[in-house]
Amino acid sequence: MPTLRPRTAPRERIILGIDPGTTILGYGVLKCVGQKAEMQALGVIDLRRVGDVYLKLGRIHERILSVIDGFLPDEMAIEAPFFGKNVQSMLKLGRAQGVAIAAAISRDIPIHEYAPLKIKQAITGNGAASKEQVAAFMQRMLHIPDETMLPYLDATDALAVAYCHHLQTQRQLPGGGGNNSWKDFVRHNASRVSQRRKG
Repeated sequence: MPTLRPRTAPRERIILGIDPGTTILGYGVLKCVGQKAEMQALGVIDLRRVGDVYLKLGRIHERILSVIDGFLPDEMAIEAPFFGKNVQSMLKLGRAQGVAIAAAISRDIPIHEYAPLKIKQAITGNGAASKEQVAAFMQRMLHIPDETMLPYLDATDALAVAYCHHLQTQRQLPGGGGNNSWKDFVRHNASRVSQRRKG
């Protein structure tokens, strides 16, 4: 009889998601084991009271390092700046993104970048979904209690970036064809999706 290979336990990964901004920067941390994902942290870096743009960048670097050292992520997923904004907004977002990336680089953390449309498509199946819709989907997918949700949608956007990366890497893993698209997610989570679509 052929010998059966012992099943290896699914690898555990911690993914840090970042929604860059120089006014409010969102971050979310996911613990992923196989196809399952669980929220570890959800928060924002509030920079509204910091007037100087360079002090803002310094604060972002300092706080992202603190999150990294607190949760020890294996990877960081970050949202790419949206090219429909004006040049000044693009410059500000690009700086915030660069500083967050620099923080990850200083801790030797692999970085993955995703366009906003790709993230929305992966989470909701609709590339034109609103921030509110993304937040609602993330809350339901990850079973986040109402009291844990924040009024800042930047936080759930960041969590969505991390979850998008989780889905993307599941598709690339050997034998990991489970959550490689919204269609596959629906197939494997029919009861959860049907509940979301009611009303």
